[in-house]
Amino acid sequence: MTSQEIRQQFLDYFKSKNHLIVPSAPIVLKDDPTLMFSNSGMTQFKDYFLGYKEPKASRIADTQKCLRVSGKHNDLDDVGRDTYHHTMFEMLGNWSFGDYFKKEAITWAWELLTEVYRIPKENLYVTIFEGDEKENLERDTEAYDLWKQFVSEDRIINGNKKDNFWEMGASGPCGPCSEIHVDLRTLEEKAKISGLELVNNDHPQVVEIWNLVFMQFNRKADGSLENLPAKHIDTGMGFERLCMALQQKESNYDTDVFTPLIAKVEELSGKKYTGILTDEKDIAIRVVVDHIRAVSFAIADGQLPSNGGAGYVIRRILRRGISYAYRFLDRKEPFLFELVAVLQNQMGKFFPELEKQGKLVTEVIKSEEESFLKTIENGLLRVEKLIQQTFADGSKVLPSVEVFELYDTYGFPDDLTRIIAEEKGLTIDEAGFEAEMAKQKQRSKKDSASKVYDWVVLEEKPENFVGYDKIESETYITRYRKVENKDGEFYQIVLSNSPFYPEGGGQIGDKGVLENAVESFEVLETKKENGLIISLINGLPKDAGAVFYAKVNASERKNSQANHSVTHLLHEALREVLGTHVEQKGSFVGPDYLRFDFSHFSKMTEEELTLIEEKVNAKIKENIALQEFRNIPIQEAIDKGAMALFGEKYGDSVRMIQFGTSKELCGGTHVKSTSEIGHFKINSESSAAAGIRRIEAISGDQSEEYFKSLEKQVAELSQLLKSKDIVKSIEKLIEENSALKSEVESLKKEKAKGEIGDWKTAYEHKGDKQLLVKKTSLDAASVKDIVFQLKREIPTSVTIVLSDYDGKPMITVGISDDLATSYQAGTIVKDLAKEIQGGGGGNPGFATAGGKNLDGLENAYQKALNV
Repeated sequence: MTSQEIRQQFLDYFKSKNHLIVPSAPIVLKDDPTLMFSNSGMTQFKDYFLGYKEPKASRIADTQKCLRVSGKHNDLDDVGRDTYHHTMFEMLGNWSFGDYFKKEAITWAWELLTEVYRIPKENLYVTIFEGDEKENLERDTEAYDLWKQFVSEDRIINGNKKDNFWEMGASGPCGPCSEIHVDLRTLEEKAKISGLELVNNDHPQVVEIWNLVFMQFNRKADGSLENLPAKHIDTGMGFERLCMALQQKESNYDTDVFTPLIAKVEELSGKKYTGILTDEKDIAIRVVVDHIRAVSFAIADGQLPSNGGAGYVIRRILRRGISYAYRFLDRKEPFLFELVAVLQNQMGKFFPELEKQGKLVTEVIKSEEESFLKTIENGLLRVEKLIQQTFADGSKVLPSVEVFELYDTYGFPDDLTRIIAEEKGLTIDEAGFEAEMAKQKQRSKKDSASKVYDWVVLEEKPENFVGYDKIESETYITRYRKVENKDGEFYQIVLSNSPFYPEGGGQIGDKGVLENAVESFEVLETKKENGLIISLINGLPKDAGAVFYAKVNASERKNSQANHSVTHLLHEALREVLGTHVEQKGSFVGPDYLRFDFSHFSKMTEEELTLIEEKVNAKIKENIALQEFRNIPIQEAIDKGAMALFGEKYGDSVRMIQFGTSKELCGGTHVKSTSEIGHFKINSESSAAAGIRRIEAISGDQSEEYFKSLEKQVAELSQLLKSKDIVKSIEKLIEENSALKSEVESLKKEKAKGEIGDWKTAYEHKGDKQLLVKKTSLDAASVKDIVFQLKREIPTSVTIVLSDYDGKPMITVGISDDLATSYQAGTIVKDLAKEIQGGGGGNPGFATAGGKNLDGLENAYQKALNV
């Protein structure tokens, strides 16, 4: 049975049990402050479990893309070193939201595994929660009694809280669970030791394949448990492990989920995969094929590699794969990008985003490979320099601070430094390196540390966002909680009627004030969490239940929504000018400026940028009225021509924003007509990543200020030049400056000619050479010309010139060709440069060095006399 057939059978089975089959949510989370990635199948349903949203059906099944590389659920370091851990994996799941519970979940799981997939019953073991006295939780006897109908009691294992009480994080939905494990060993191995003893003991052939979570509690911030509004079922079956079991393999990597990728790596690297766990080459191949899946899906879902947040995690995964390929597969050129086409062929049917975004994914990965391989090459030079310095210091241990700097500042893998050091007979100060790493983590933890208390609920009332229609509203607080961070003590509040737009869709959240006749509080930010619009204020009202007046900062809202509306017009104009391949890949919309990232594979020309500006401003002048479709079925919006973006998660009902022919699904705030935007001006166009261009622009009040500033500059220039024809005056200045430069250069050359005559007679015979050591105030270009002339004209010569031009120390060394085997200019200049706290280099016949210590020139001069 192929992996595609296995996946389809799962979905078909639960469809027959009246489950709605839904697509996977994006692997990258954009509106959940507690997670960067979907790390389990239930992530997209969290709001249903917490009662914040109504599920579209009471029974749902799906296959969900998951990523576990950060936080509590982090499998990154295990990947490649065993047969079953992965960064990205699929989680097959069936869900009940207040419908069925343990009986159906257990019965259907057993039926699917043993009757549909036909896994031998004697190969299966199950676990149940044994209870926990500290939490006052009883043993799950209900699950035990249900399992007894299908499996002998000696195959039902009591599990502790660590293994059999599932929690998504420090807080949130949780409950007891029942795991199903499969024993894939041979009969001979089973005869030696019972599978019972190997369950949950990290045996590669006795593995958990399905976890049935009986979701009935919510873990609060203070650690206590409360009952959820209704009991739910949340199951997750590891797709890759299931394929291993059904295809009768000993490793996930031996299944057809991975073998096409492995075959391609073998072809590209010339290395044969043998499946040996401890073989570094095989580990590298497993790392590469695992990591390419994680990175490809993340990029397809809209997360580009970057230096912060989720983007940093994706870059780290990709660089880990590149590093393994570089070290153990001898790949010094980009090649991971060539695996994307194989992945598309494998998984494009179930995950169309791979097909749609394939070119972008390929280009981004190739660019990242090229960049990191350069980092490795540059890092190798730094490591070599560090090794030489270590030898010079008489040590056998590379200092931890420098090794950590290579890792942290320059992105050079510490394990690669370790390998190179060992080849030279050196070691790394491991304890010191770990201490540096701990310091960095502590700094990062301190910067981001915050304590969030539990909600104090004043009224169980659905909140009402009124910010589309007004920016001021009478309201009261329905719940609040305290937040402590490095900046102090604050309070998060939820309002009955909130005019504050929560950060989302690229637009920043509203700021403003919350006030009444008694007191006033500043609203510092507004975000959305678990379906709640949460505003942060700088204190707690004396009477939290009092009536207040919420006021949005009108000026900031006005400019933010102008910038947001103009991004829609910009998007449309880009597609008209550059082509329909253009798609939004990210944006930032604030009151001061906008940033718009889009797919395009070349730098835009000045003509294209001008045309874009003209098209957008023409739409602004047309005074096109906003058409808002606030709550329409998503299919109706698509039929009307609205653009849906890959990587975005849409509900069944959406909001569509239309300005004439521009139609987009959008939850942000917008102008009532395009004339309110004022004027659109592009400030810059640049590369954001491979295949991604970035435009930064202004509109509204900022564009008005821009033109006022230009007018002021023109007036000042006119006054300074004493002319109204500024262009003509500047052209005249340029001509005069050019003439003066030519005159200066002529004077320099004349001065240099005079110096050469004096220097030729100043050489001293020392051993096998003629040595000249000279101080001067000539510029670098003049010194270079003189030294090259002297090299040619003075045989067996070593020429050393020390210059203090423009108050900066510089040393130049020239060696005549007939001494090339006896003296090295680069070696001499590096030694002398130490005196001026500098460095430099060149070739054996000519080298230069600059420095910081001008006073050190005298010491360098004295040292040079003894060369």
